[in-house]
Amino acid sequence: MATSIDDELIAALQEDGRASFSALAEQLGVPRSVVSARVRELIESGAVRIVAAAAPAFLGESCLAHVSITGRGELSGVVEELSGRDDIPLVSAISGSQDLVVEVRAADHEALFEVLAQVRSFPEVARIRTAIYTEVLRGSFVSDYDGGGRVDEIDSELVELLRHDGRISYRDLARQVRLSPTAVRSRVRRMLDDRILRISAVVTHSAHARRVKVGVGLHLGGEDESVARRLMGYPETEFAAMSIGPFDLIATLASSVPGDVFARLDDLKGLPGVTGMETWFHLKTLKEDYSRAI
Repeated sequence: MATSIDDELIAALQEDGRASFSALAEQLGVPRSVVSARVRELIESGAVRIVAAAAPAFLGESCLAHVSITGRGELSGVVEELSGRDDIPLVSAISGSQDLVVEVRAADHEALFEVLAQVRSFPEVARIRTAIYTEVLRGSFVSDYDGGGRVDEIDSELVELLRHDGRISYRDLARQVRLSPTAVRSRVRRMLDDRILRISAVVTHSAHARRVKVGVGLHLGGEDESVARRLMGYPETEFAAMSIGPFDLIATLASSVPGDVFARLDDLKGLPGVTGMETWFHLKTLKEDYSRAI
């Protein structure tokens, strides 16, 4: 597969948004100067943002759902309303029989149903289709937080600064919270190790983007684990989750090489554990903001 260096960098930064240029260069097997130039270009052009976000479970958001929306007429008002909600971190315009995909994060099923009722109440919304995630296999801002660890006021200040610039230097963080760089590094590392915090890359996607981004909904016939392993082995897989609802597994594949994504879709379709597949193109990301104050 003809993966570009930018794709490899983005994948690495989605795993660790604060990885050093030297570490990235070693991981990709390219000169440090090339890595530093490409990372700066990606960030300065607005193609990529490096930001911090707290784990949903730490924020008390234990119910995550994928909601596709079919509209009637103009949806700009719906998009504006949904984009303004903290419990909806993702709003994307898609191709196909649905018009929008949103992600909802709620405290429990009751709270989720309230959000869904509000979405359905828009006159411009004809119908919605909801899949509840049972297990997130891969997600830039979802971690296996187990309830341990605590944060104090200074930690909250650090998270607020990292929400806007995940690669801000420890020296600059230290100056703003009035601590030593060593103390700041220790606090950030503790939150990362406790899986309270994730620092990752968010990729801007629009009609003019050089990356193809495709959503996939799979129906499985009993080979869940083998299909999931195959999917997780694709470098193009940005997100994957087991779910209850219209699909058994939902994923997002992205690459600057469209042929790579299409080849993966063909591979998935041919797996014995896959009994059906639906795909949709993400035409434009209207909102993608997982960061919240803690």
